[in-house]
Order: sequence, then structure tokens, then C-alpha cells
Amino acid sequence: MTDEHRQGATRAVVERVRGIRYEEIPDEIRETARHCLLDFMGTSLAGSREPLTEILVREVVREEEVSEATLIGRPERTSREKAALVNGAAGHALDFDDTHTVMGGHPSVPVLPALLALAESTGASGRDLLSALVAGVEVECRVGSLLGIGHYALGFHTTGTVGTFGAAAACAHLLGLDEQAWLHALGLAGTQAAGLKSSFGTMAKPLHAGRAASAGLLAATLARGGFTSQQAILETDQGFAATHGGAEPTAASLESQPDHLLIRDTLFKYHAACHLTHAAIEATRGLTQRHTLDPEKVVAVEVEVHPMLMGVCNIQKPTTGLEGKFSLRATTALALLGCDTGDPEIYSDAAMAEPQFVALRDRIRVTATEAVTPMQAHVVVESEIGRCEDMLDMGIPAPDLAEQGERLRRKFLLLAAPVLGAAAAEKLAGATSSVQEFESVSDLMRLTCPS
Repeated sequence: MTDEHRQGATRAVVERVRGIRYEEIPDEIRETARHCLLDFMGTSLAGSREPLTEILVREVVREEEVSEATLIGRPERTSREKAALVNGAAGHALDFDDTHTVMGGHPSVPVLPALLALAESTGASGRDLLSALVAGVEVECRVGSLLGIGHYALGFHTTGTVGTFGAAAACAHLLGLDEQAWLHALGLAGTQAAGLKSSFGTMAKPLHAGRAASAGLLAATLARGGFTSQQAILETDQGFAATHGGAEPTAASLESQPDHLLIRDTLFKYHAACHLTHAAIEATRGLTQRHTLDPEKVVAVEVEVHPMLMGVCNIQKPTTGLEGKFSLRATTALALLGCDTGDPEIYSDAAMAEPQFVALRDRIRVTATEAVTPMQAHVVVESEIGRCEDMLDMGIPAPDLAEQGERLRRKFLLLAAPVLGAAAAEKLAGATSSVQEFESVSDLMRLTCPS
């Protein structure tokens, strides 16, 4: 297909978001953006103590004179690119951060680490931060939609790949780049973007988010300095779409996408495991509560899910807590046992080896069916007292933002208090809910460090 027929999809993405301004953003979009920020702060604070974060700090954040940016939940400071890397990996370490069905991945964790590091080092305001966040998530979703499900089906981790575009776009917006620099920034993002689904269940998966954040930040700052790249990176021959799968991207395909700002459709996680396991967890919990199921009397369980999930979260016999987050059998067993699947401590190596858990896990069968969507699950439980079943859909954005905000605040305090202390966690939660009033993001970031 010629460039004339492709109609400049990369340029069309830029034109759609470059003009976003805080004053013109609807209230519900601003509120959702604040929810994304609060949720990211919580997951990154909890992730700041994970082994993978300790390794990154030890091996990457060495003694240096540069102290541009904060490491969330830690005393160290570092360069903004290293801060984006470490905070991004920490934010995704527990796999507890937000998701988006249009993007096909986790929208905030590649964008916010890059954005916070850049905003802190440039003295940007809270309003600037929120506007750039909305723009970055919008680009992720538009690019993810253009690529289609084929990109994910080929084995790419969208958080790492498409997330790099989002991080670059957010930083380009914060820097106020002109159109040509925007195009170069996305081109530089596309040529750096990486991440493979085969890494799920290992430390490499959170690394994808950190690398997307740092690569996106680098792309925008290089473009500001005059660094050049392919300006039609999505649609050009041997460009991102051609090499990474998905439908042929065109400006016309962008026009067929939803008109509203897509950050509003962000889905938040209340179970500390892969989001594709949540429908099965919720269905199982509902059945357990309604029928007072005794796990010892459960004979067999069938979990029907979309075929796409079989290559994502179907680890049959997880031996580590990380693997357990990507095992429908494990998460369903935890739900049957009445465990708090919203507590990250539940997903431990010891829990995966506990005899009662293993015995129950092995009575669970996961099957694929096209009768459900990737965000749905049909669970059938056979017990000594009979048969019960339910189906849940976790792909619907919350209609009530106030209720969502309260749930996220409770989740945040659960994650943040052990790191910051209860009083400091409350203070940070309050600051995040009014971030638009901050003259400098640096003031917000100071609240993320334990005293």
C-alpha cells in the first residue's frame, strides 16, 4: 500500500492529542486521571520493596552526582531516565496496576514513571502532569487499537511495546514539542519498543514497563534536541505495524474509534494478579459466598475462558508467587479457599506449595471457548452438595467514579501504609486527589519518600 493510501496514521495520532489542554478536559476525565495517579503511587510504593526493585537499584542506580528525580518509596535519587526505569518496574512488580481493553495492556505504568521524572526535573505543575497523562494514555489506546489483537497474539507484551509510544507522547506533551518533534519522538519510541509475553511470570515482565517508561522519556527528550527518526513509524514499509502485526493502520481507521478520551475506560485491579484472572476470581468468590462452599468438599471445577487466555495466564503448576499471578488454576483455588486475593502477600512461593492449595488446584480444569470474551469467565463448581455456576465480565469501566475513588483509596492505603506509615500515606492520598493545585510536581514527589 502506498503512503498516499495510508493517509499518515502516525500524524493523525499526533494531531488527535497534541492540542489537549487542562482547561478543556471534562471533569470525569480529570477525575479518572487522578485515579490513575493514585493507583500507580500505591502499586509503585508496594513494589519499591520487591526483590526485582532492589536488584535494579543495586545494579543500575549507582553512586552518581545526578539527582534529578525521586525513586518512589526509597531514599535514593537518580537521573530521570533511571528513575523512570526503576519506578516503572516497581509499579508493575506486583501486577496490581490498572489495565485497558482498547490498549490491550497496562496504561499508567509506562506513562507515569516517565512523566513524573520529567515533570519533577523541569518544575512542571500538577495541571501539566494531568494533561500529559491524558495525552499519553490516549496515544497508547489509539496505537493499540490500530495494531489490533494480532499484535498481542504474536507474543508481544503491549505494556512494553505500545506503552513506549504512550510514554513518549506524554513527555512530548509536557515539553510542548512542535508537530515535527512529536513525529520524531514517536518514531524513536517505535524503534525502541520491546517486550515479549513469554516473560510473563518472571521479573522481566515488570522490566518491560520500566524500559517503556525510560525509552519513551529518552525519545521525547532526544526529539526536543533535534534527534531525527522515521516520522511515519506506524504505517511505513517495515514500520511498527508491518513488523509487529495487526491491521494496516490508516487515518480512516482512527476516525472509526470512539470519540471520547479513552482514559475514562481504564480498568482498575482489586486482585493482585493478572487482570485476565479476575473474572474467574470474582465468579468463584460469588459462588463460594452464596453457596457456602467448603473447599474440602469441592470435587471438580471448570473455568471456561477465551482462547487468548490460554497463552497468558494458564500456568498449570506454578511454583513461585509470580507464576501464581498468571495461573487461572492457582487464583481460582485461592478464591475457593477464601484467601484475600487483593493482598500481594498471598502470592508467595510458600503458598504455591501448600498441600491443601495444591490438592484443590489440581481439581480445577481450564478450558477455552469462543462463547466468552477475554474479560469474561464461566465457572462451574461440582461439590458433594451439588453443582453451581456463574459468569462474570470484568471489562466494563466503573459507572460511578466516586465509588471507584473510594475503592482505590482503600487499596492505596493498604499498599502505601507499610512503606510510608499511615499518616504519611493519608497525606499522599490527599495530595494526589488535589494534584491539579500543585505548582510543582516536585512537591508531590517529596511525599512519596519514607521519612
